[in-house]
Amino acid sequence: MKSVLDAINAGNLNAEMRIVLSDVADAGILARARRNNIRHAWLDCAPFKTKLDGAAEQRCIAMLREADVDTVILAGFMRIVKPGLLNAFPMRVLNIHPALLPAFPGLQAWRQALDYGAKVAGCTVHFVDAGTDTGPVIVQRSVPVLEDDTPETLHARIQTQEHEAYPEALRLLSEGRLSVDGRRVLIRNG
Repeated sequence: MKSVLDAINAGNLNAEMRIVLSDVADAGILARARRNNIRHAWLDCAPFKTKLDGAAEQRCIAMLREADVDTVILAGFMRIVKPGLLNAFPMRVLNIHPALLPAFPGLQAWRQALDYGAKVAGCTVHFVDAGTDTGPVIVQRSVPVLEDDTPETLHARIQTQEHEAYPEALRLLSEGRLSVDGRRVLIRNG
């Protein structure tokens, strides 16, 4: 959220953050939204622990529509998004993942890369579809995996790239430069 908000405030991203939702009641992202006078709310996803579904999904959609949102960006939202939200915002839900998808989907991708012995890791901004980390790729950034990397050092380098990749993908989207052809995202020159 910070990198996207910084890009907006610097005039590098023509967008407005209309609402911040978190499934964690005391999340730092809600405090940051409050400090920046951005509408914000805790989204109680009970009874589900790993997905956004049912009544919680409907509340989420209602809050997003009430805030007149046209694009949903996920960051640290560790729940499976279901068709209700995807259909409410078709090809307008984006996610960032700490791996070069399709490699290492799911949790702790940086640790998966280390355990696998990968020589390169990175991050991916993608459109969300009904799969887990399977949507069409918009932007990827890579980092080398160093001989002395720990999960923490590799994750920190990946996060640095995430902070650049997400605003970049949102800039391309806001400028109308993205189109999707099947699984491929096409980027038109500015």
